[in-house]
Amino acid sequence: MTTGLRERKKQATRAALHEAALRLVAEHGLDQVSVDDIAADAEVSPRTFFNYFPSKDDAVIGLDPEHPLRLAEALSARPTTETPVQALRAVHAAEAARMAAETELWPLRLQVVDAHPALAARLTASFARSEQLLAEWLAARTGTRAELDVQPSLLAAVQGSVMRSALHRWRAGGYATSLPALVAEGWDQVEAGFPAPRH
Repeated sequence: MTTGLRERKKQATRAALHEAALRLVAEHGLDQVSVDDIAADAEVSPRTFFNYFPSKDDAVIGLDPEHPLRLAEALSARPTTETPVQALRAVHAAEAARMAAETELWPLRLQVVDAHPALAARLTASFARSEQLLAEWLAARTGTRAELDVQPSLLAAVQGSVMRSALHRWRAGGYATSLPALVAEGWDQVEAGFPAPRH
């Protein structure tokens, strides 16, 4: 089996487990679903489940542990003539388009996470780790120090807030508005220095 095919099969299994976990928890509640239930629904063994996720909660959230590294790689591929904000905005635009294309998965994920505070806390912890890695990338790009200078950690936190705000507004609006447009609106506000709202 080629490396590419093996990787695609792993991604497909991971996706099947995540989608099974989401559907089952949406239907029955977090406490009523077990790892065995998720594995059976995805047609794999419980042992295989633990090759992909350390816990039931992680399967429900479904965040890819490689995502922060891929985000950093995407940012590193941006032209060096771009400012950090421009690079982040471009990568967010692509990310939002990909997320919006998952027309069933993301709405269901947001519904389930909002209904279970324990999952929301787990998701927040994942975001914090991503922001730490991103701050390190920003420091390297700007010649600053992630742990001492203000911009890397502040900008890493801001970009996370832009995406989270867009996701919240996307759900509140019944997913009728374009997610990429909501993300772009958030970055417009950041780049404009948060002007007073127009009434």
